[in-house]
Amino acid sequence: MNKVRASAREALEGIRDGATIAAGGFGLCGIPELCIQALRELNVRGLTVASNNCGVDDFGLGILLANRQIKKMISSYVGENKEFERQYLSGELEVELTPQGTLAERLRAGGAGIPAFFTATGVGTLVANGKEVRDFDGRSYVMERGIRTDWAIVKAWRGDRMGNLQYRLTARNFNPLCAMAGRVTVAEVEELVEVGEIHPEQVDTPSVYVHHVVVGPHEKRIERKTNRPLVVG
Repeated sequence: MNKVRASAREALEGIRDGATIAAGGFGLCGIPELCIQALRELNVRGLTVASNNCGVDDFGLGILLANRQIKKMISSYVGENKEFERQYLSGELEVELTPQGTLAERLRAGGAGIPAFFTATGVGTLVANGKEVRDFDGRSYVMERGIRTDWAIVKAWRGDRMGNLQYRLTARNFNPLCAMAGRVTVAEVEELVEVGEIHPEQVDTPSVYVHHVVVGPHEKRIERKTNRPLVVG
């Protein structure tokens, strides 16, 4: 089975306005920038995106914000994007702020077919507002719903034509969880290999979760570059 597509735009051609999307990445590390650019070109609107954060103003998911394509973000960190702040404070953008570990587990649970789970994280805070809280063994826990999305966009280091994926170092982050959570998953890879070249024990995301594979150039960015004086002696 060959799941390789000519471009991210071709792989995402079936997406429609109002879609829900799980997007991998942490900061700008391991973000599926080819898929994000394709979404920008397709100009789909009213999107709900579950992702750890929302890129920066001119890169990553930030370019979809700038084009007013996202109506809601489910995120754990939102501090690197001024346009995000502006849209939220003006009421243009809905934000569901979710603790990082809880967001990861919500994505994993959705992909595993688990509708909800209980966690102590967020009890007694705004995070728990409107959610069921139960006591277990003398401790309170808040119920969180699993996240299942229409689409998932992820980035891997290597992938084969069947869709088996391998991530490299910290770029693994949210990508395997997002790949599980999507009903249709598009994986962009830096290196396309033949089936069998990735050892079974090194497969991080099995092909059963992946529907389309895209290979193309990638840009490595960091959110903020800082320097400090060199101290000698």
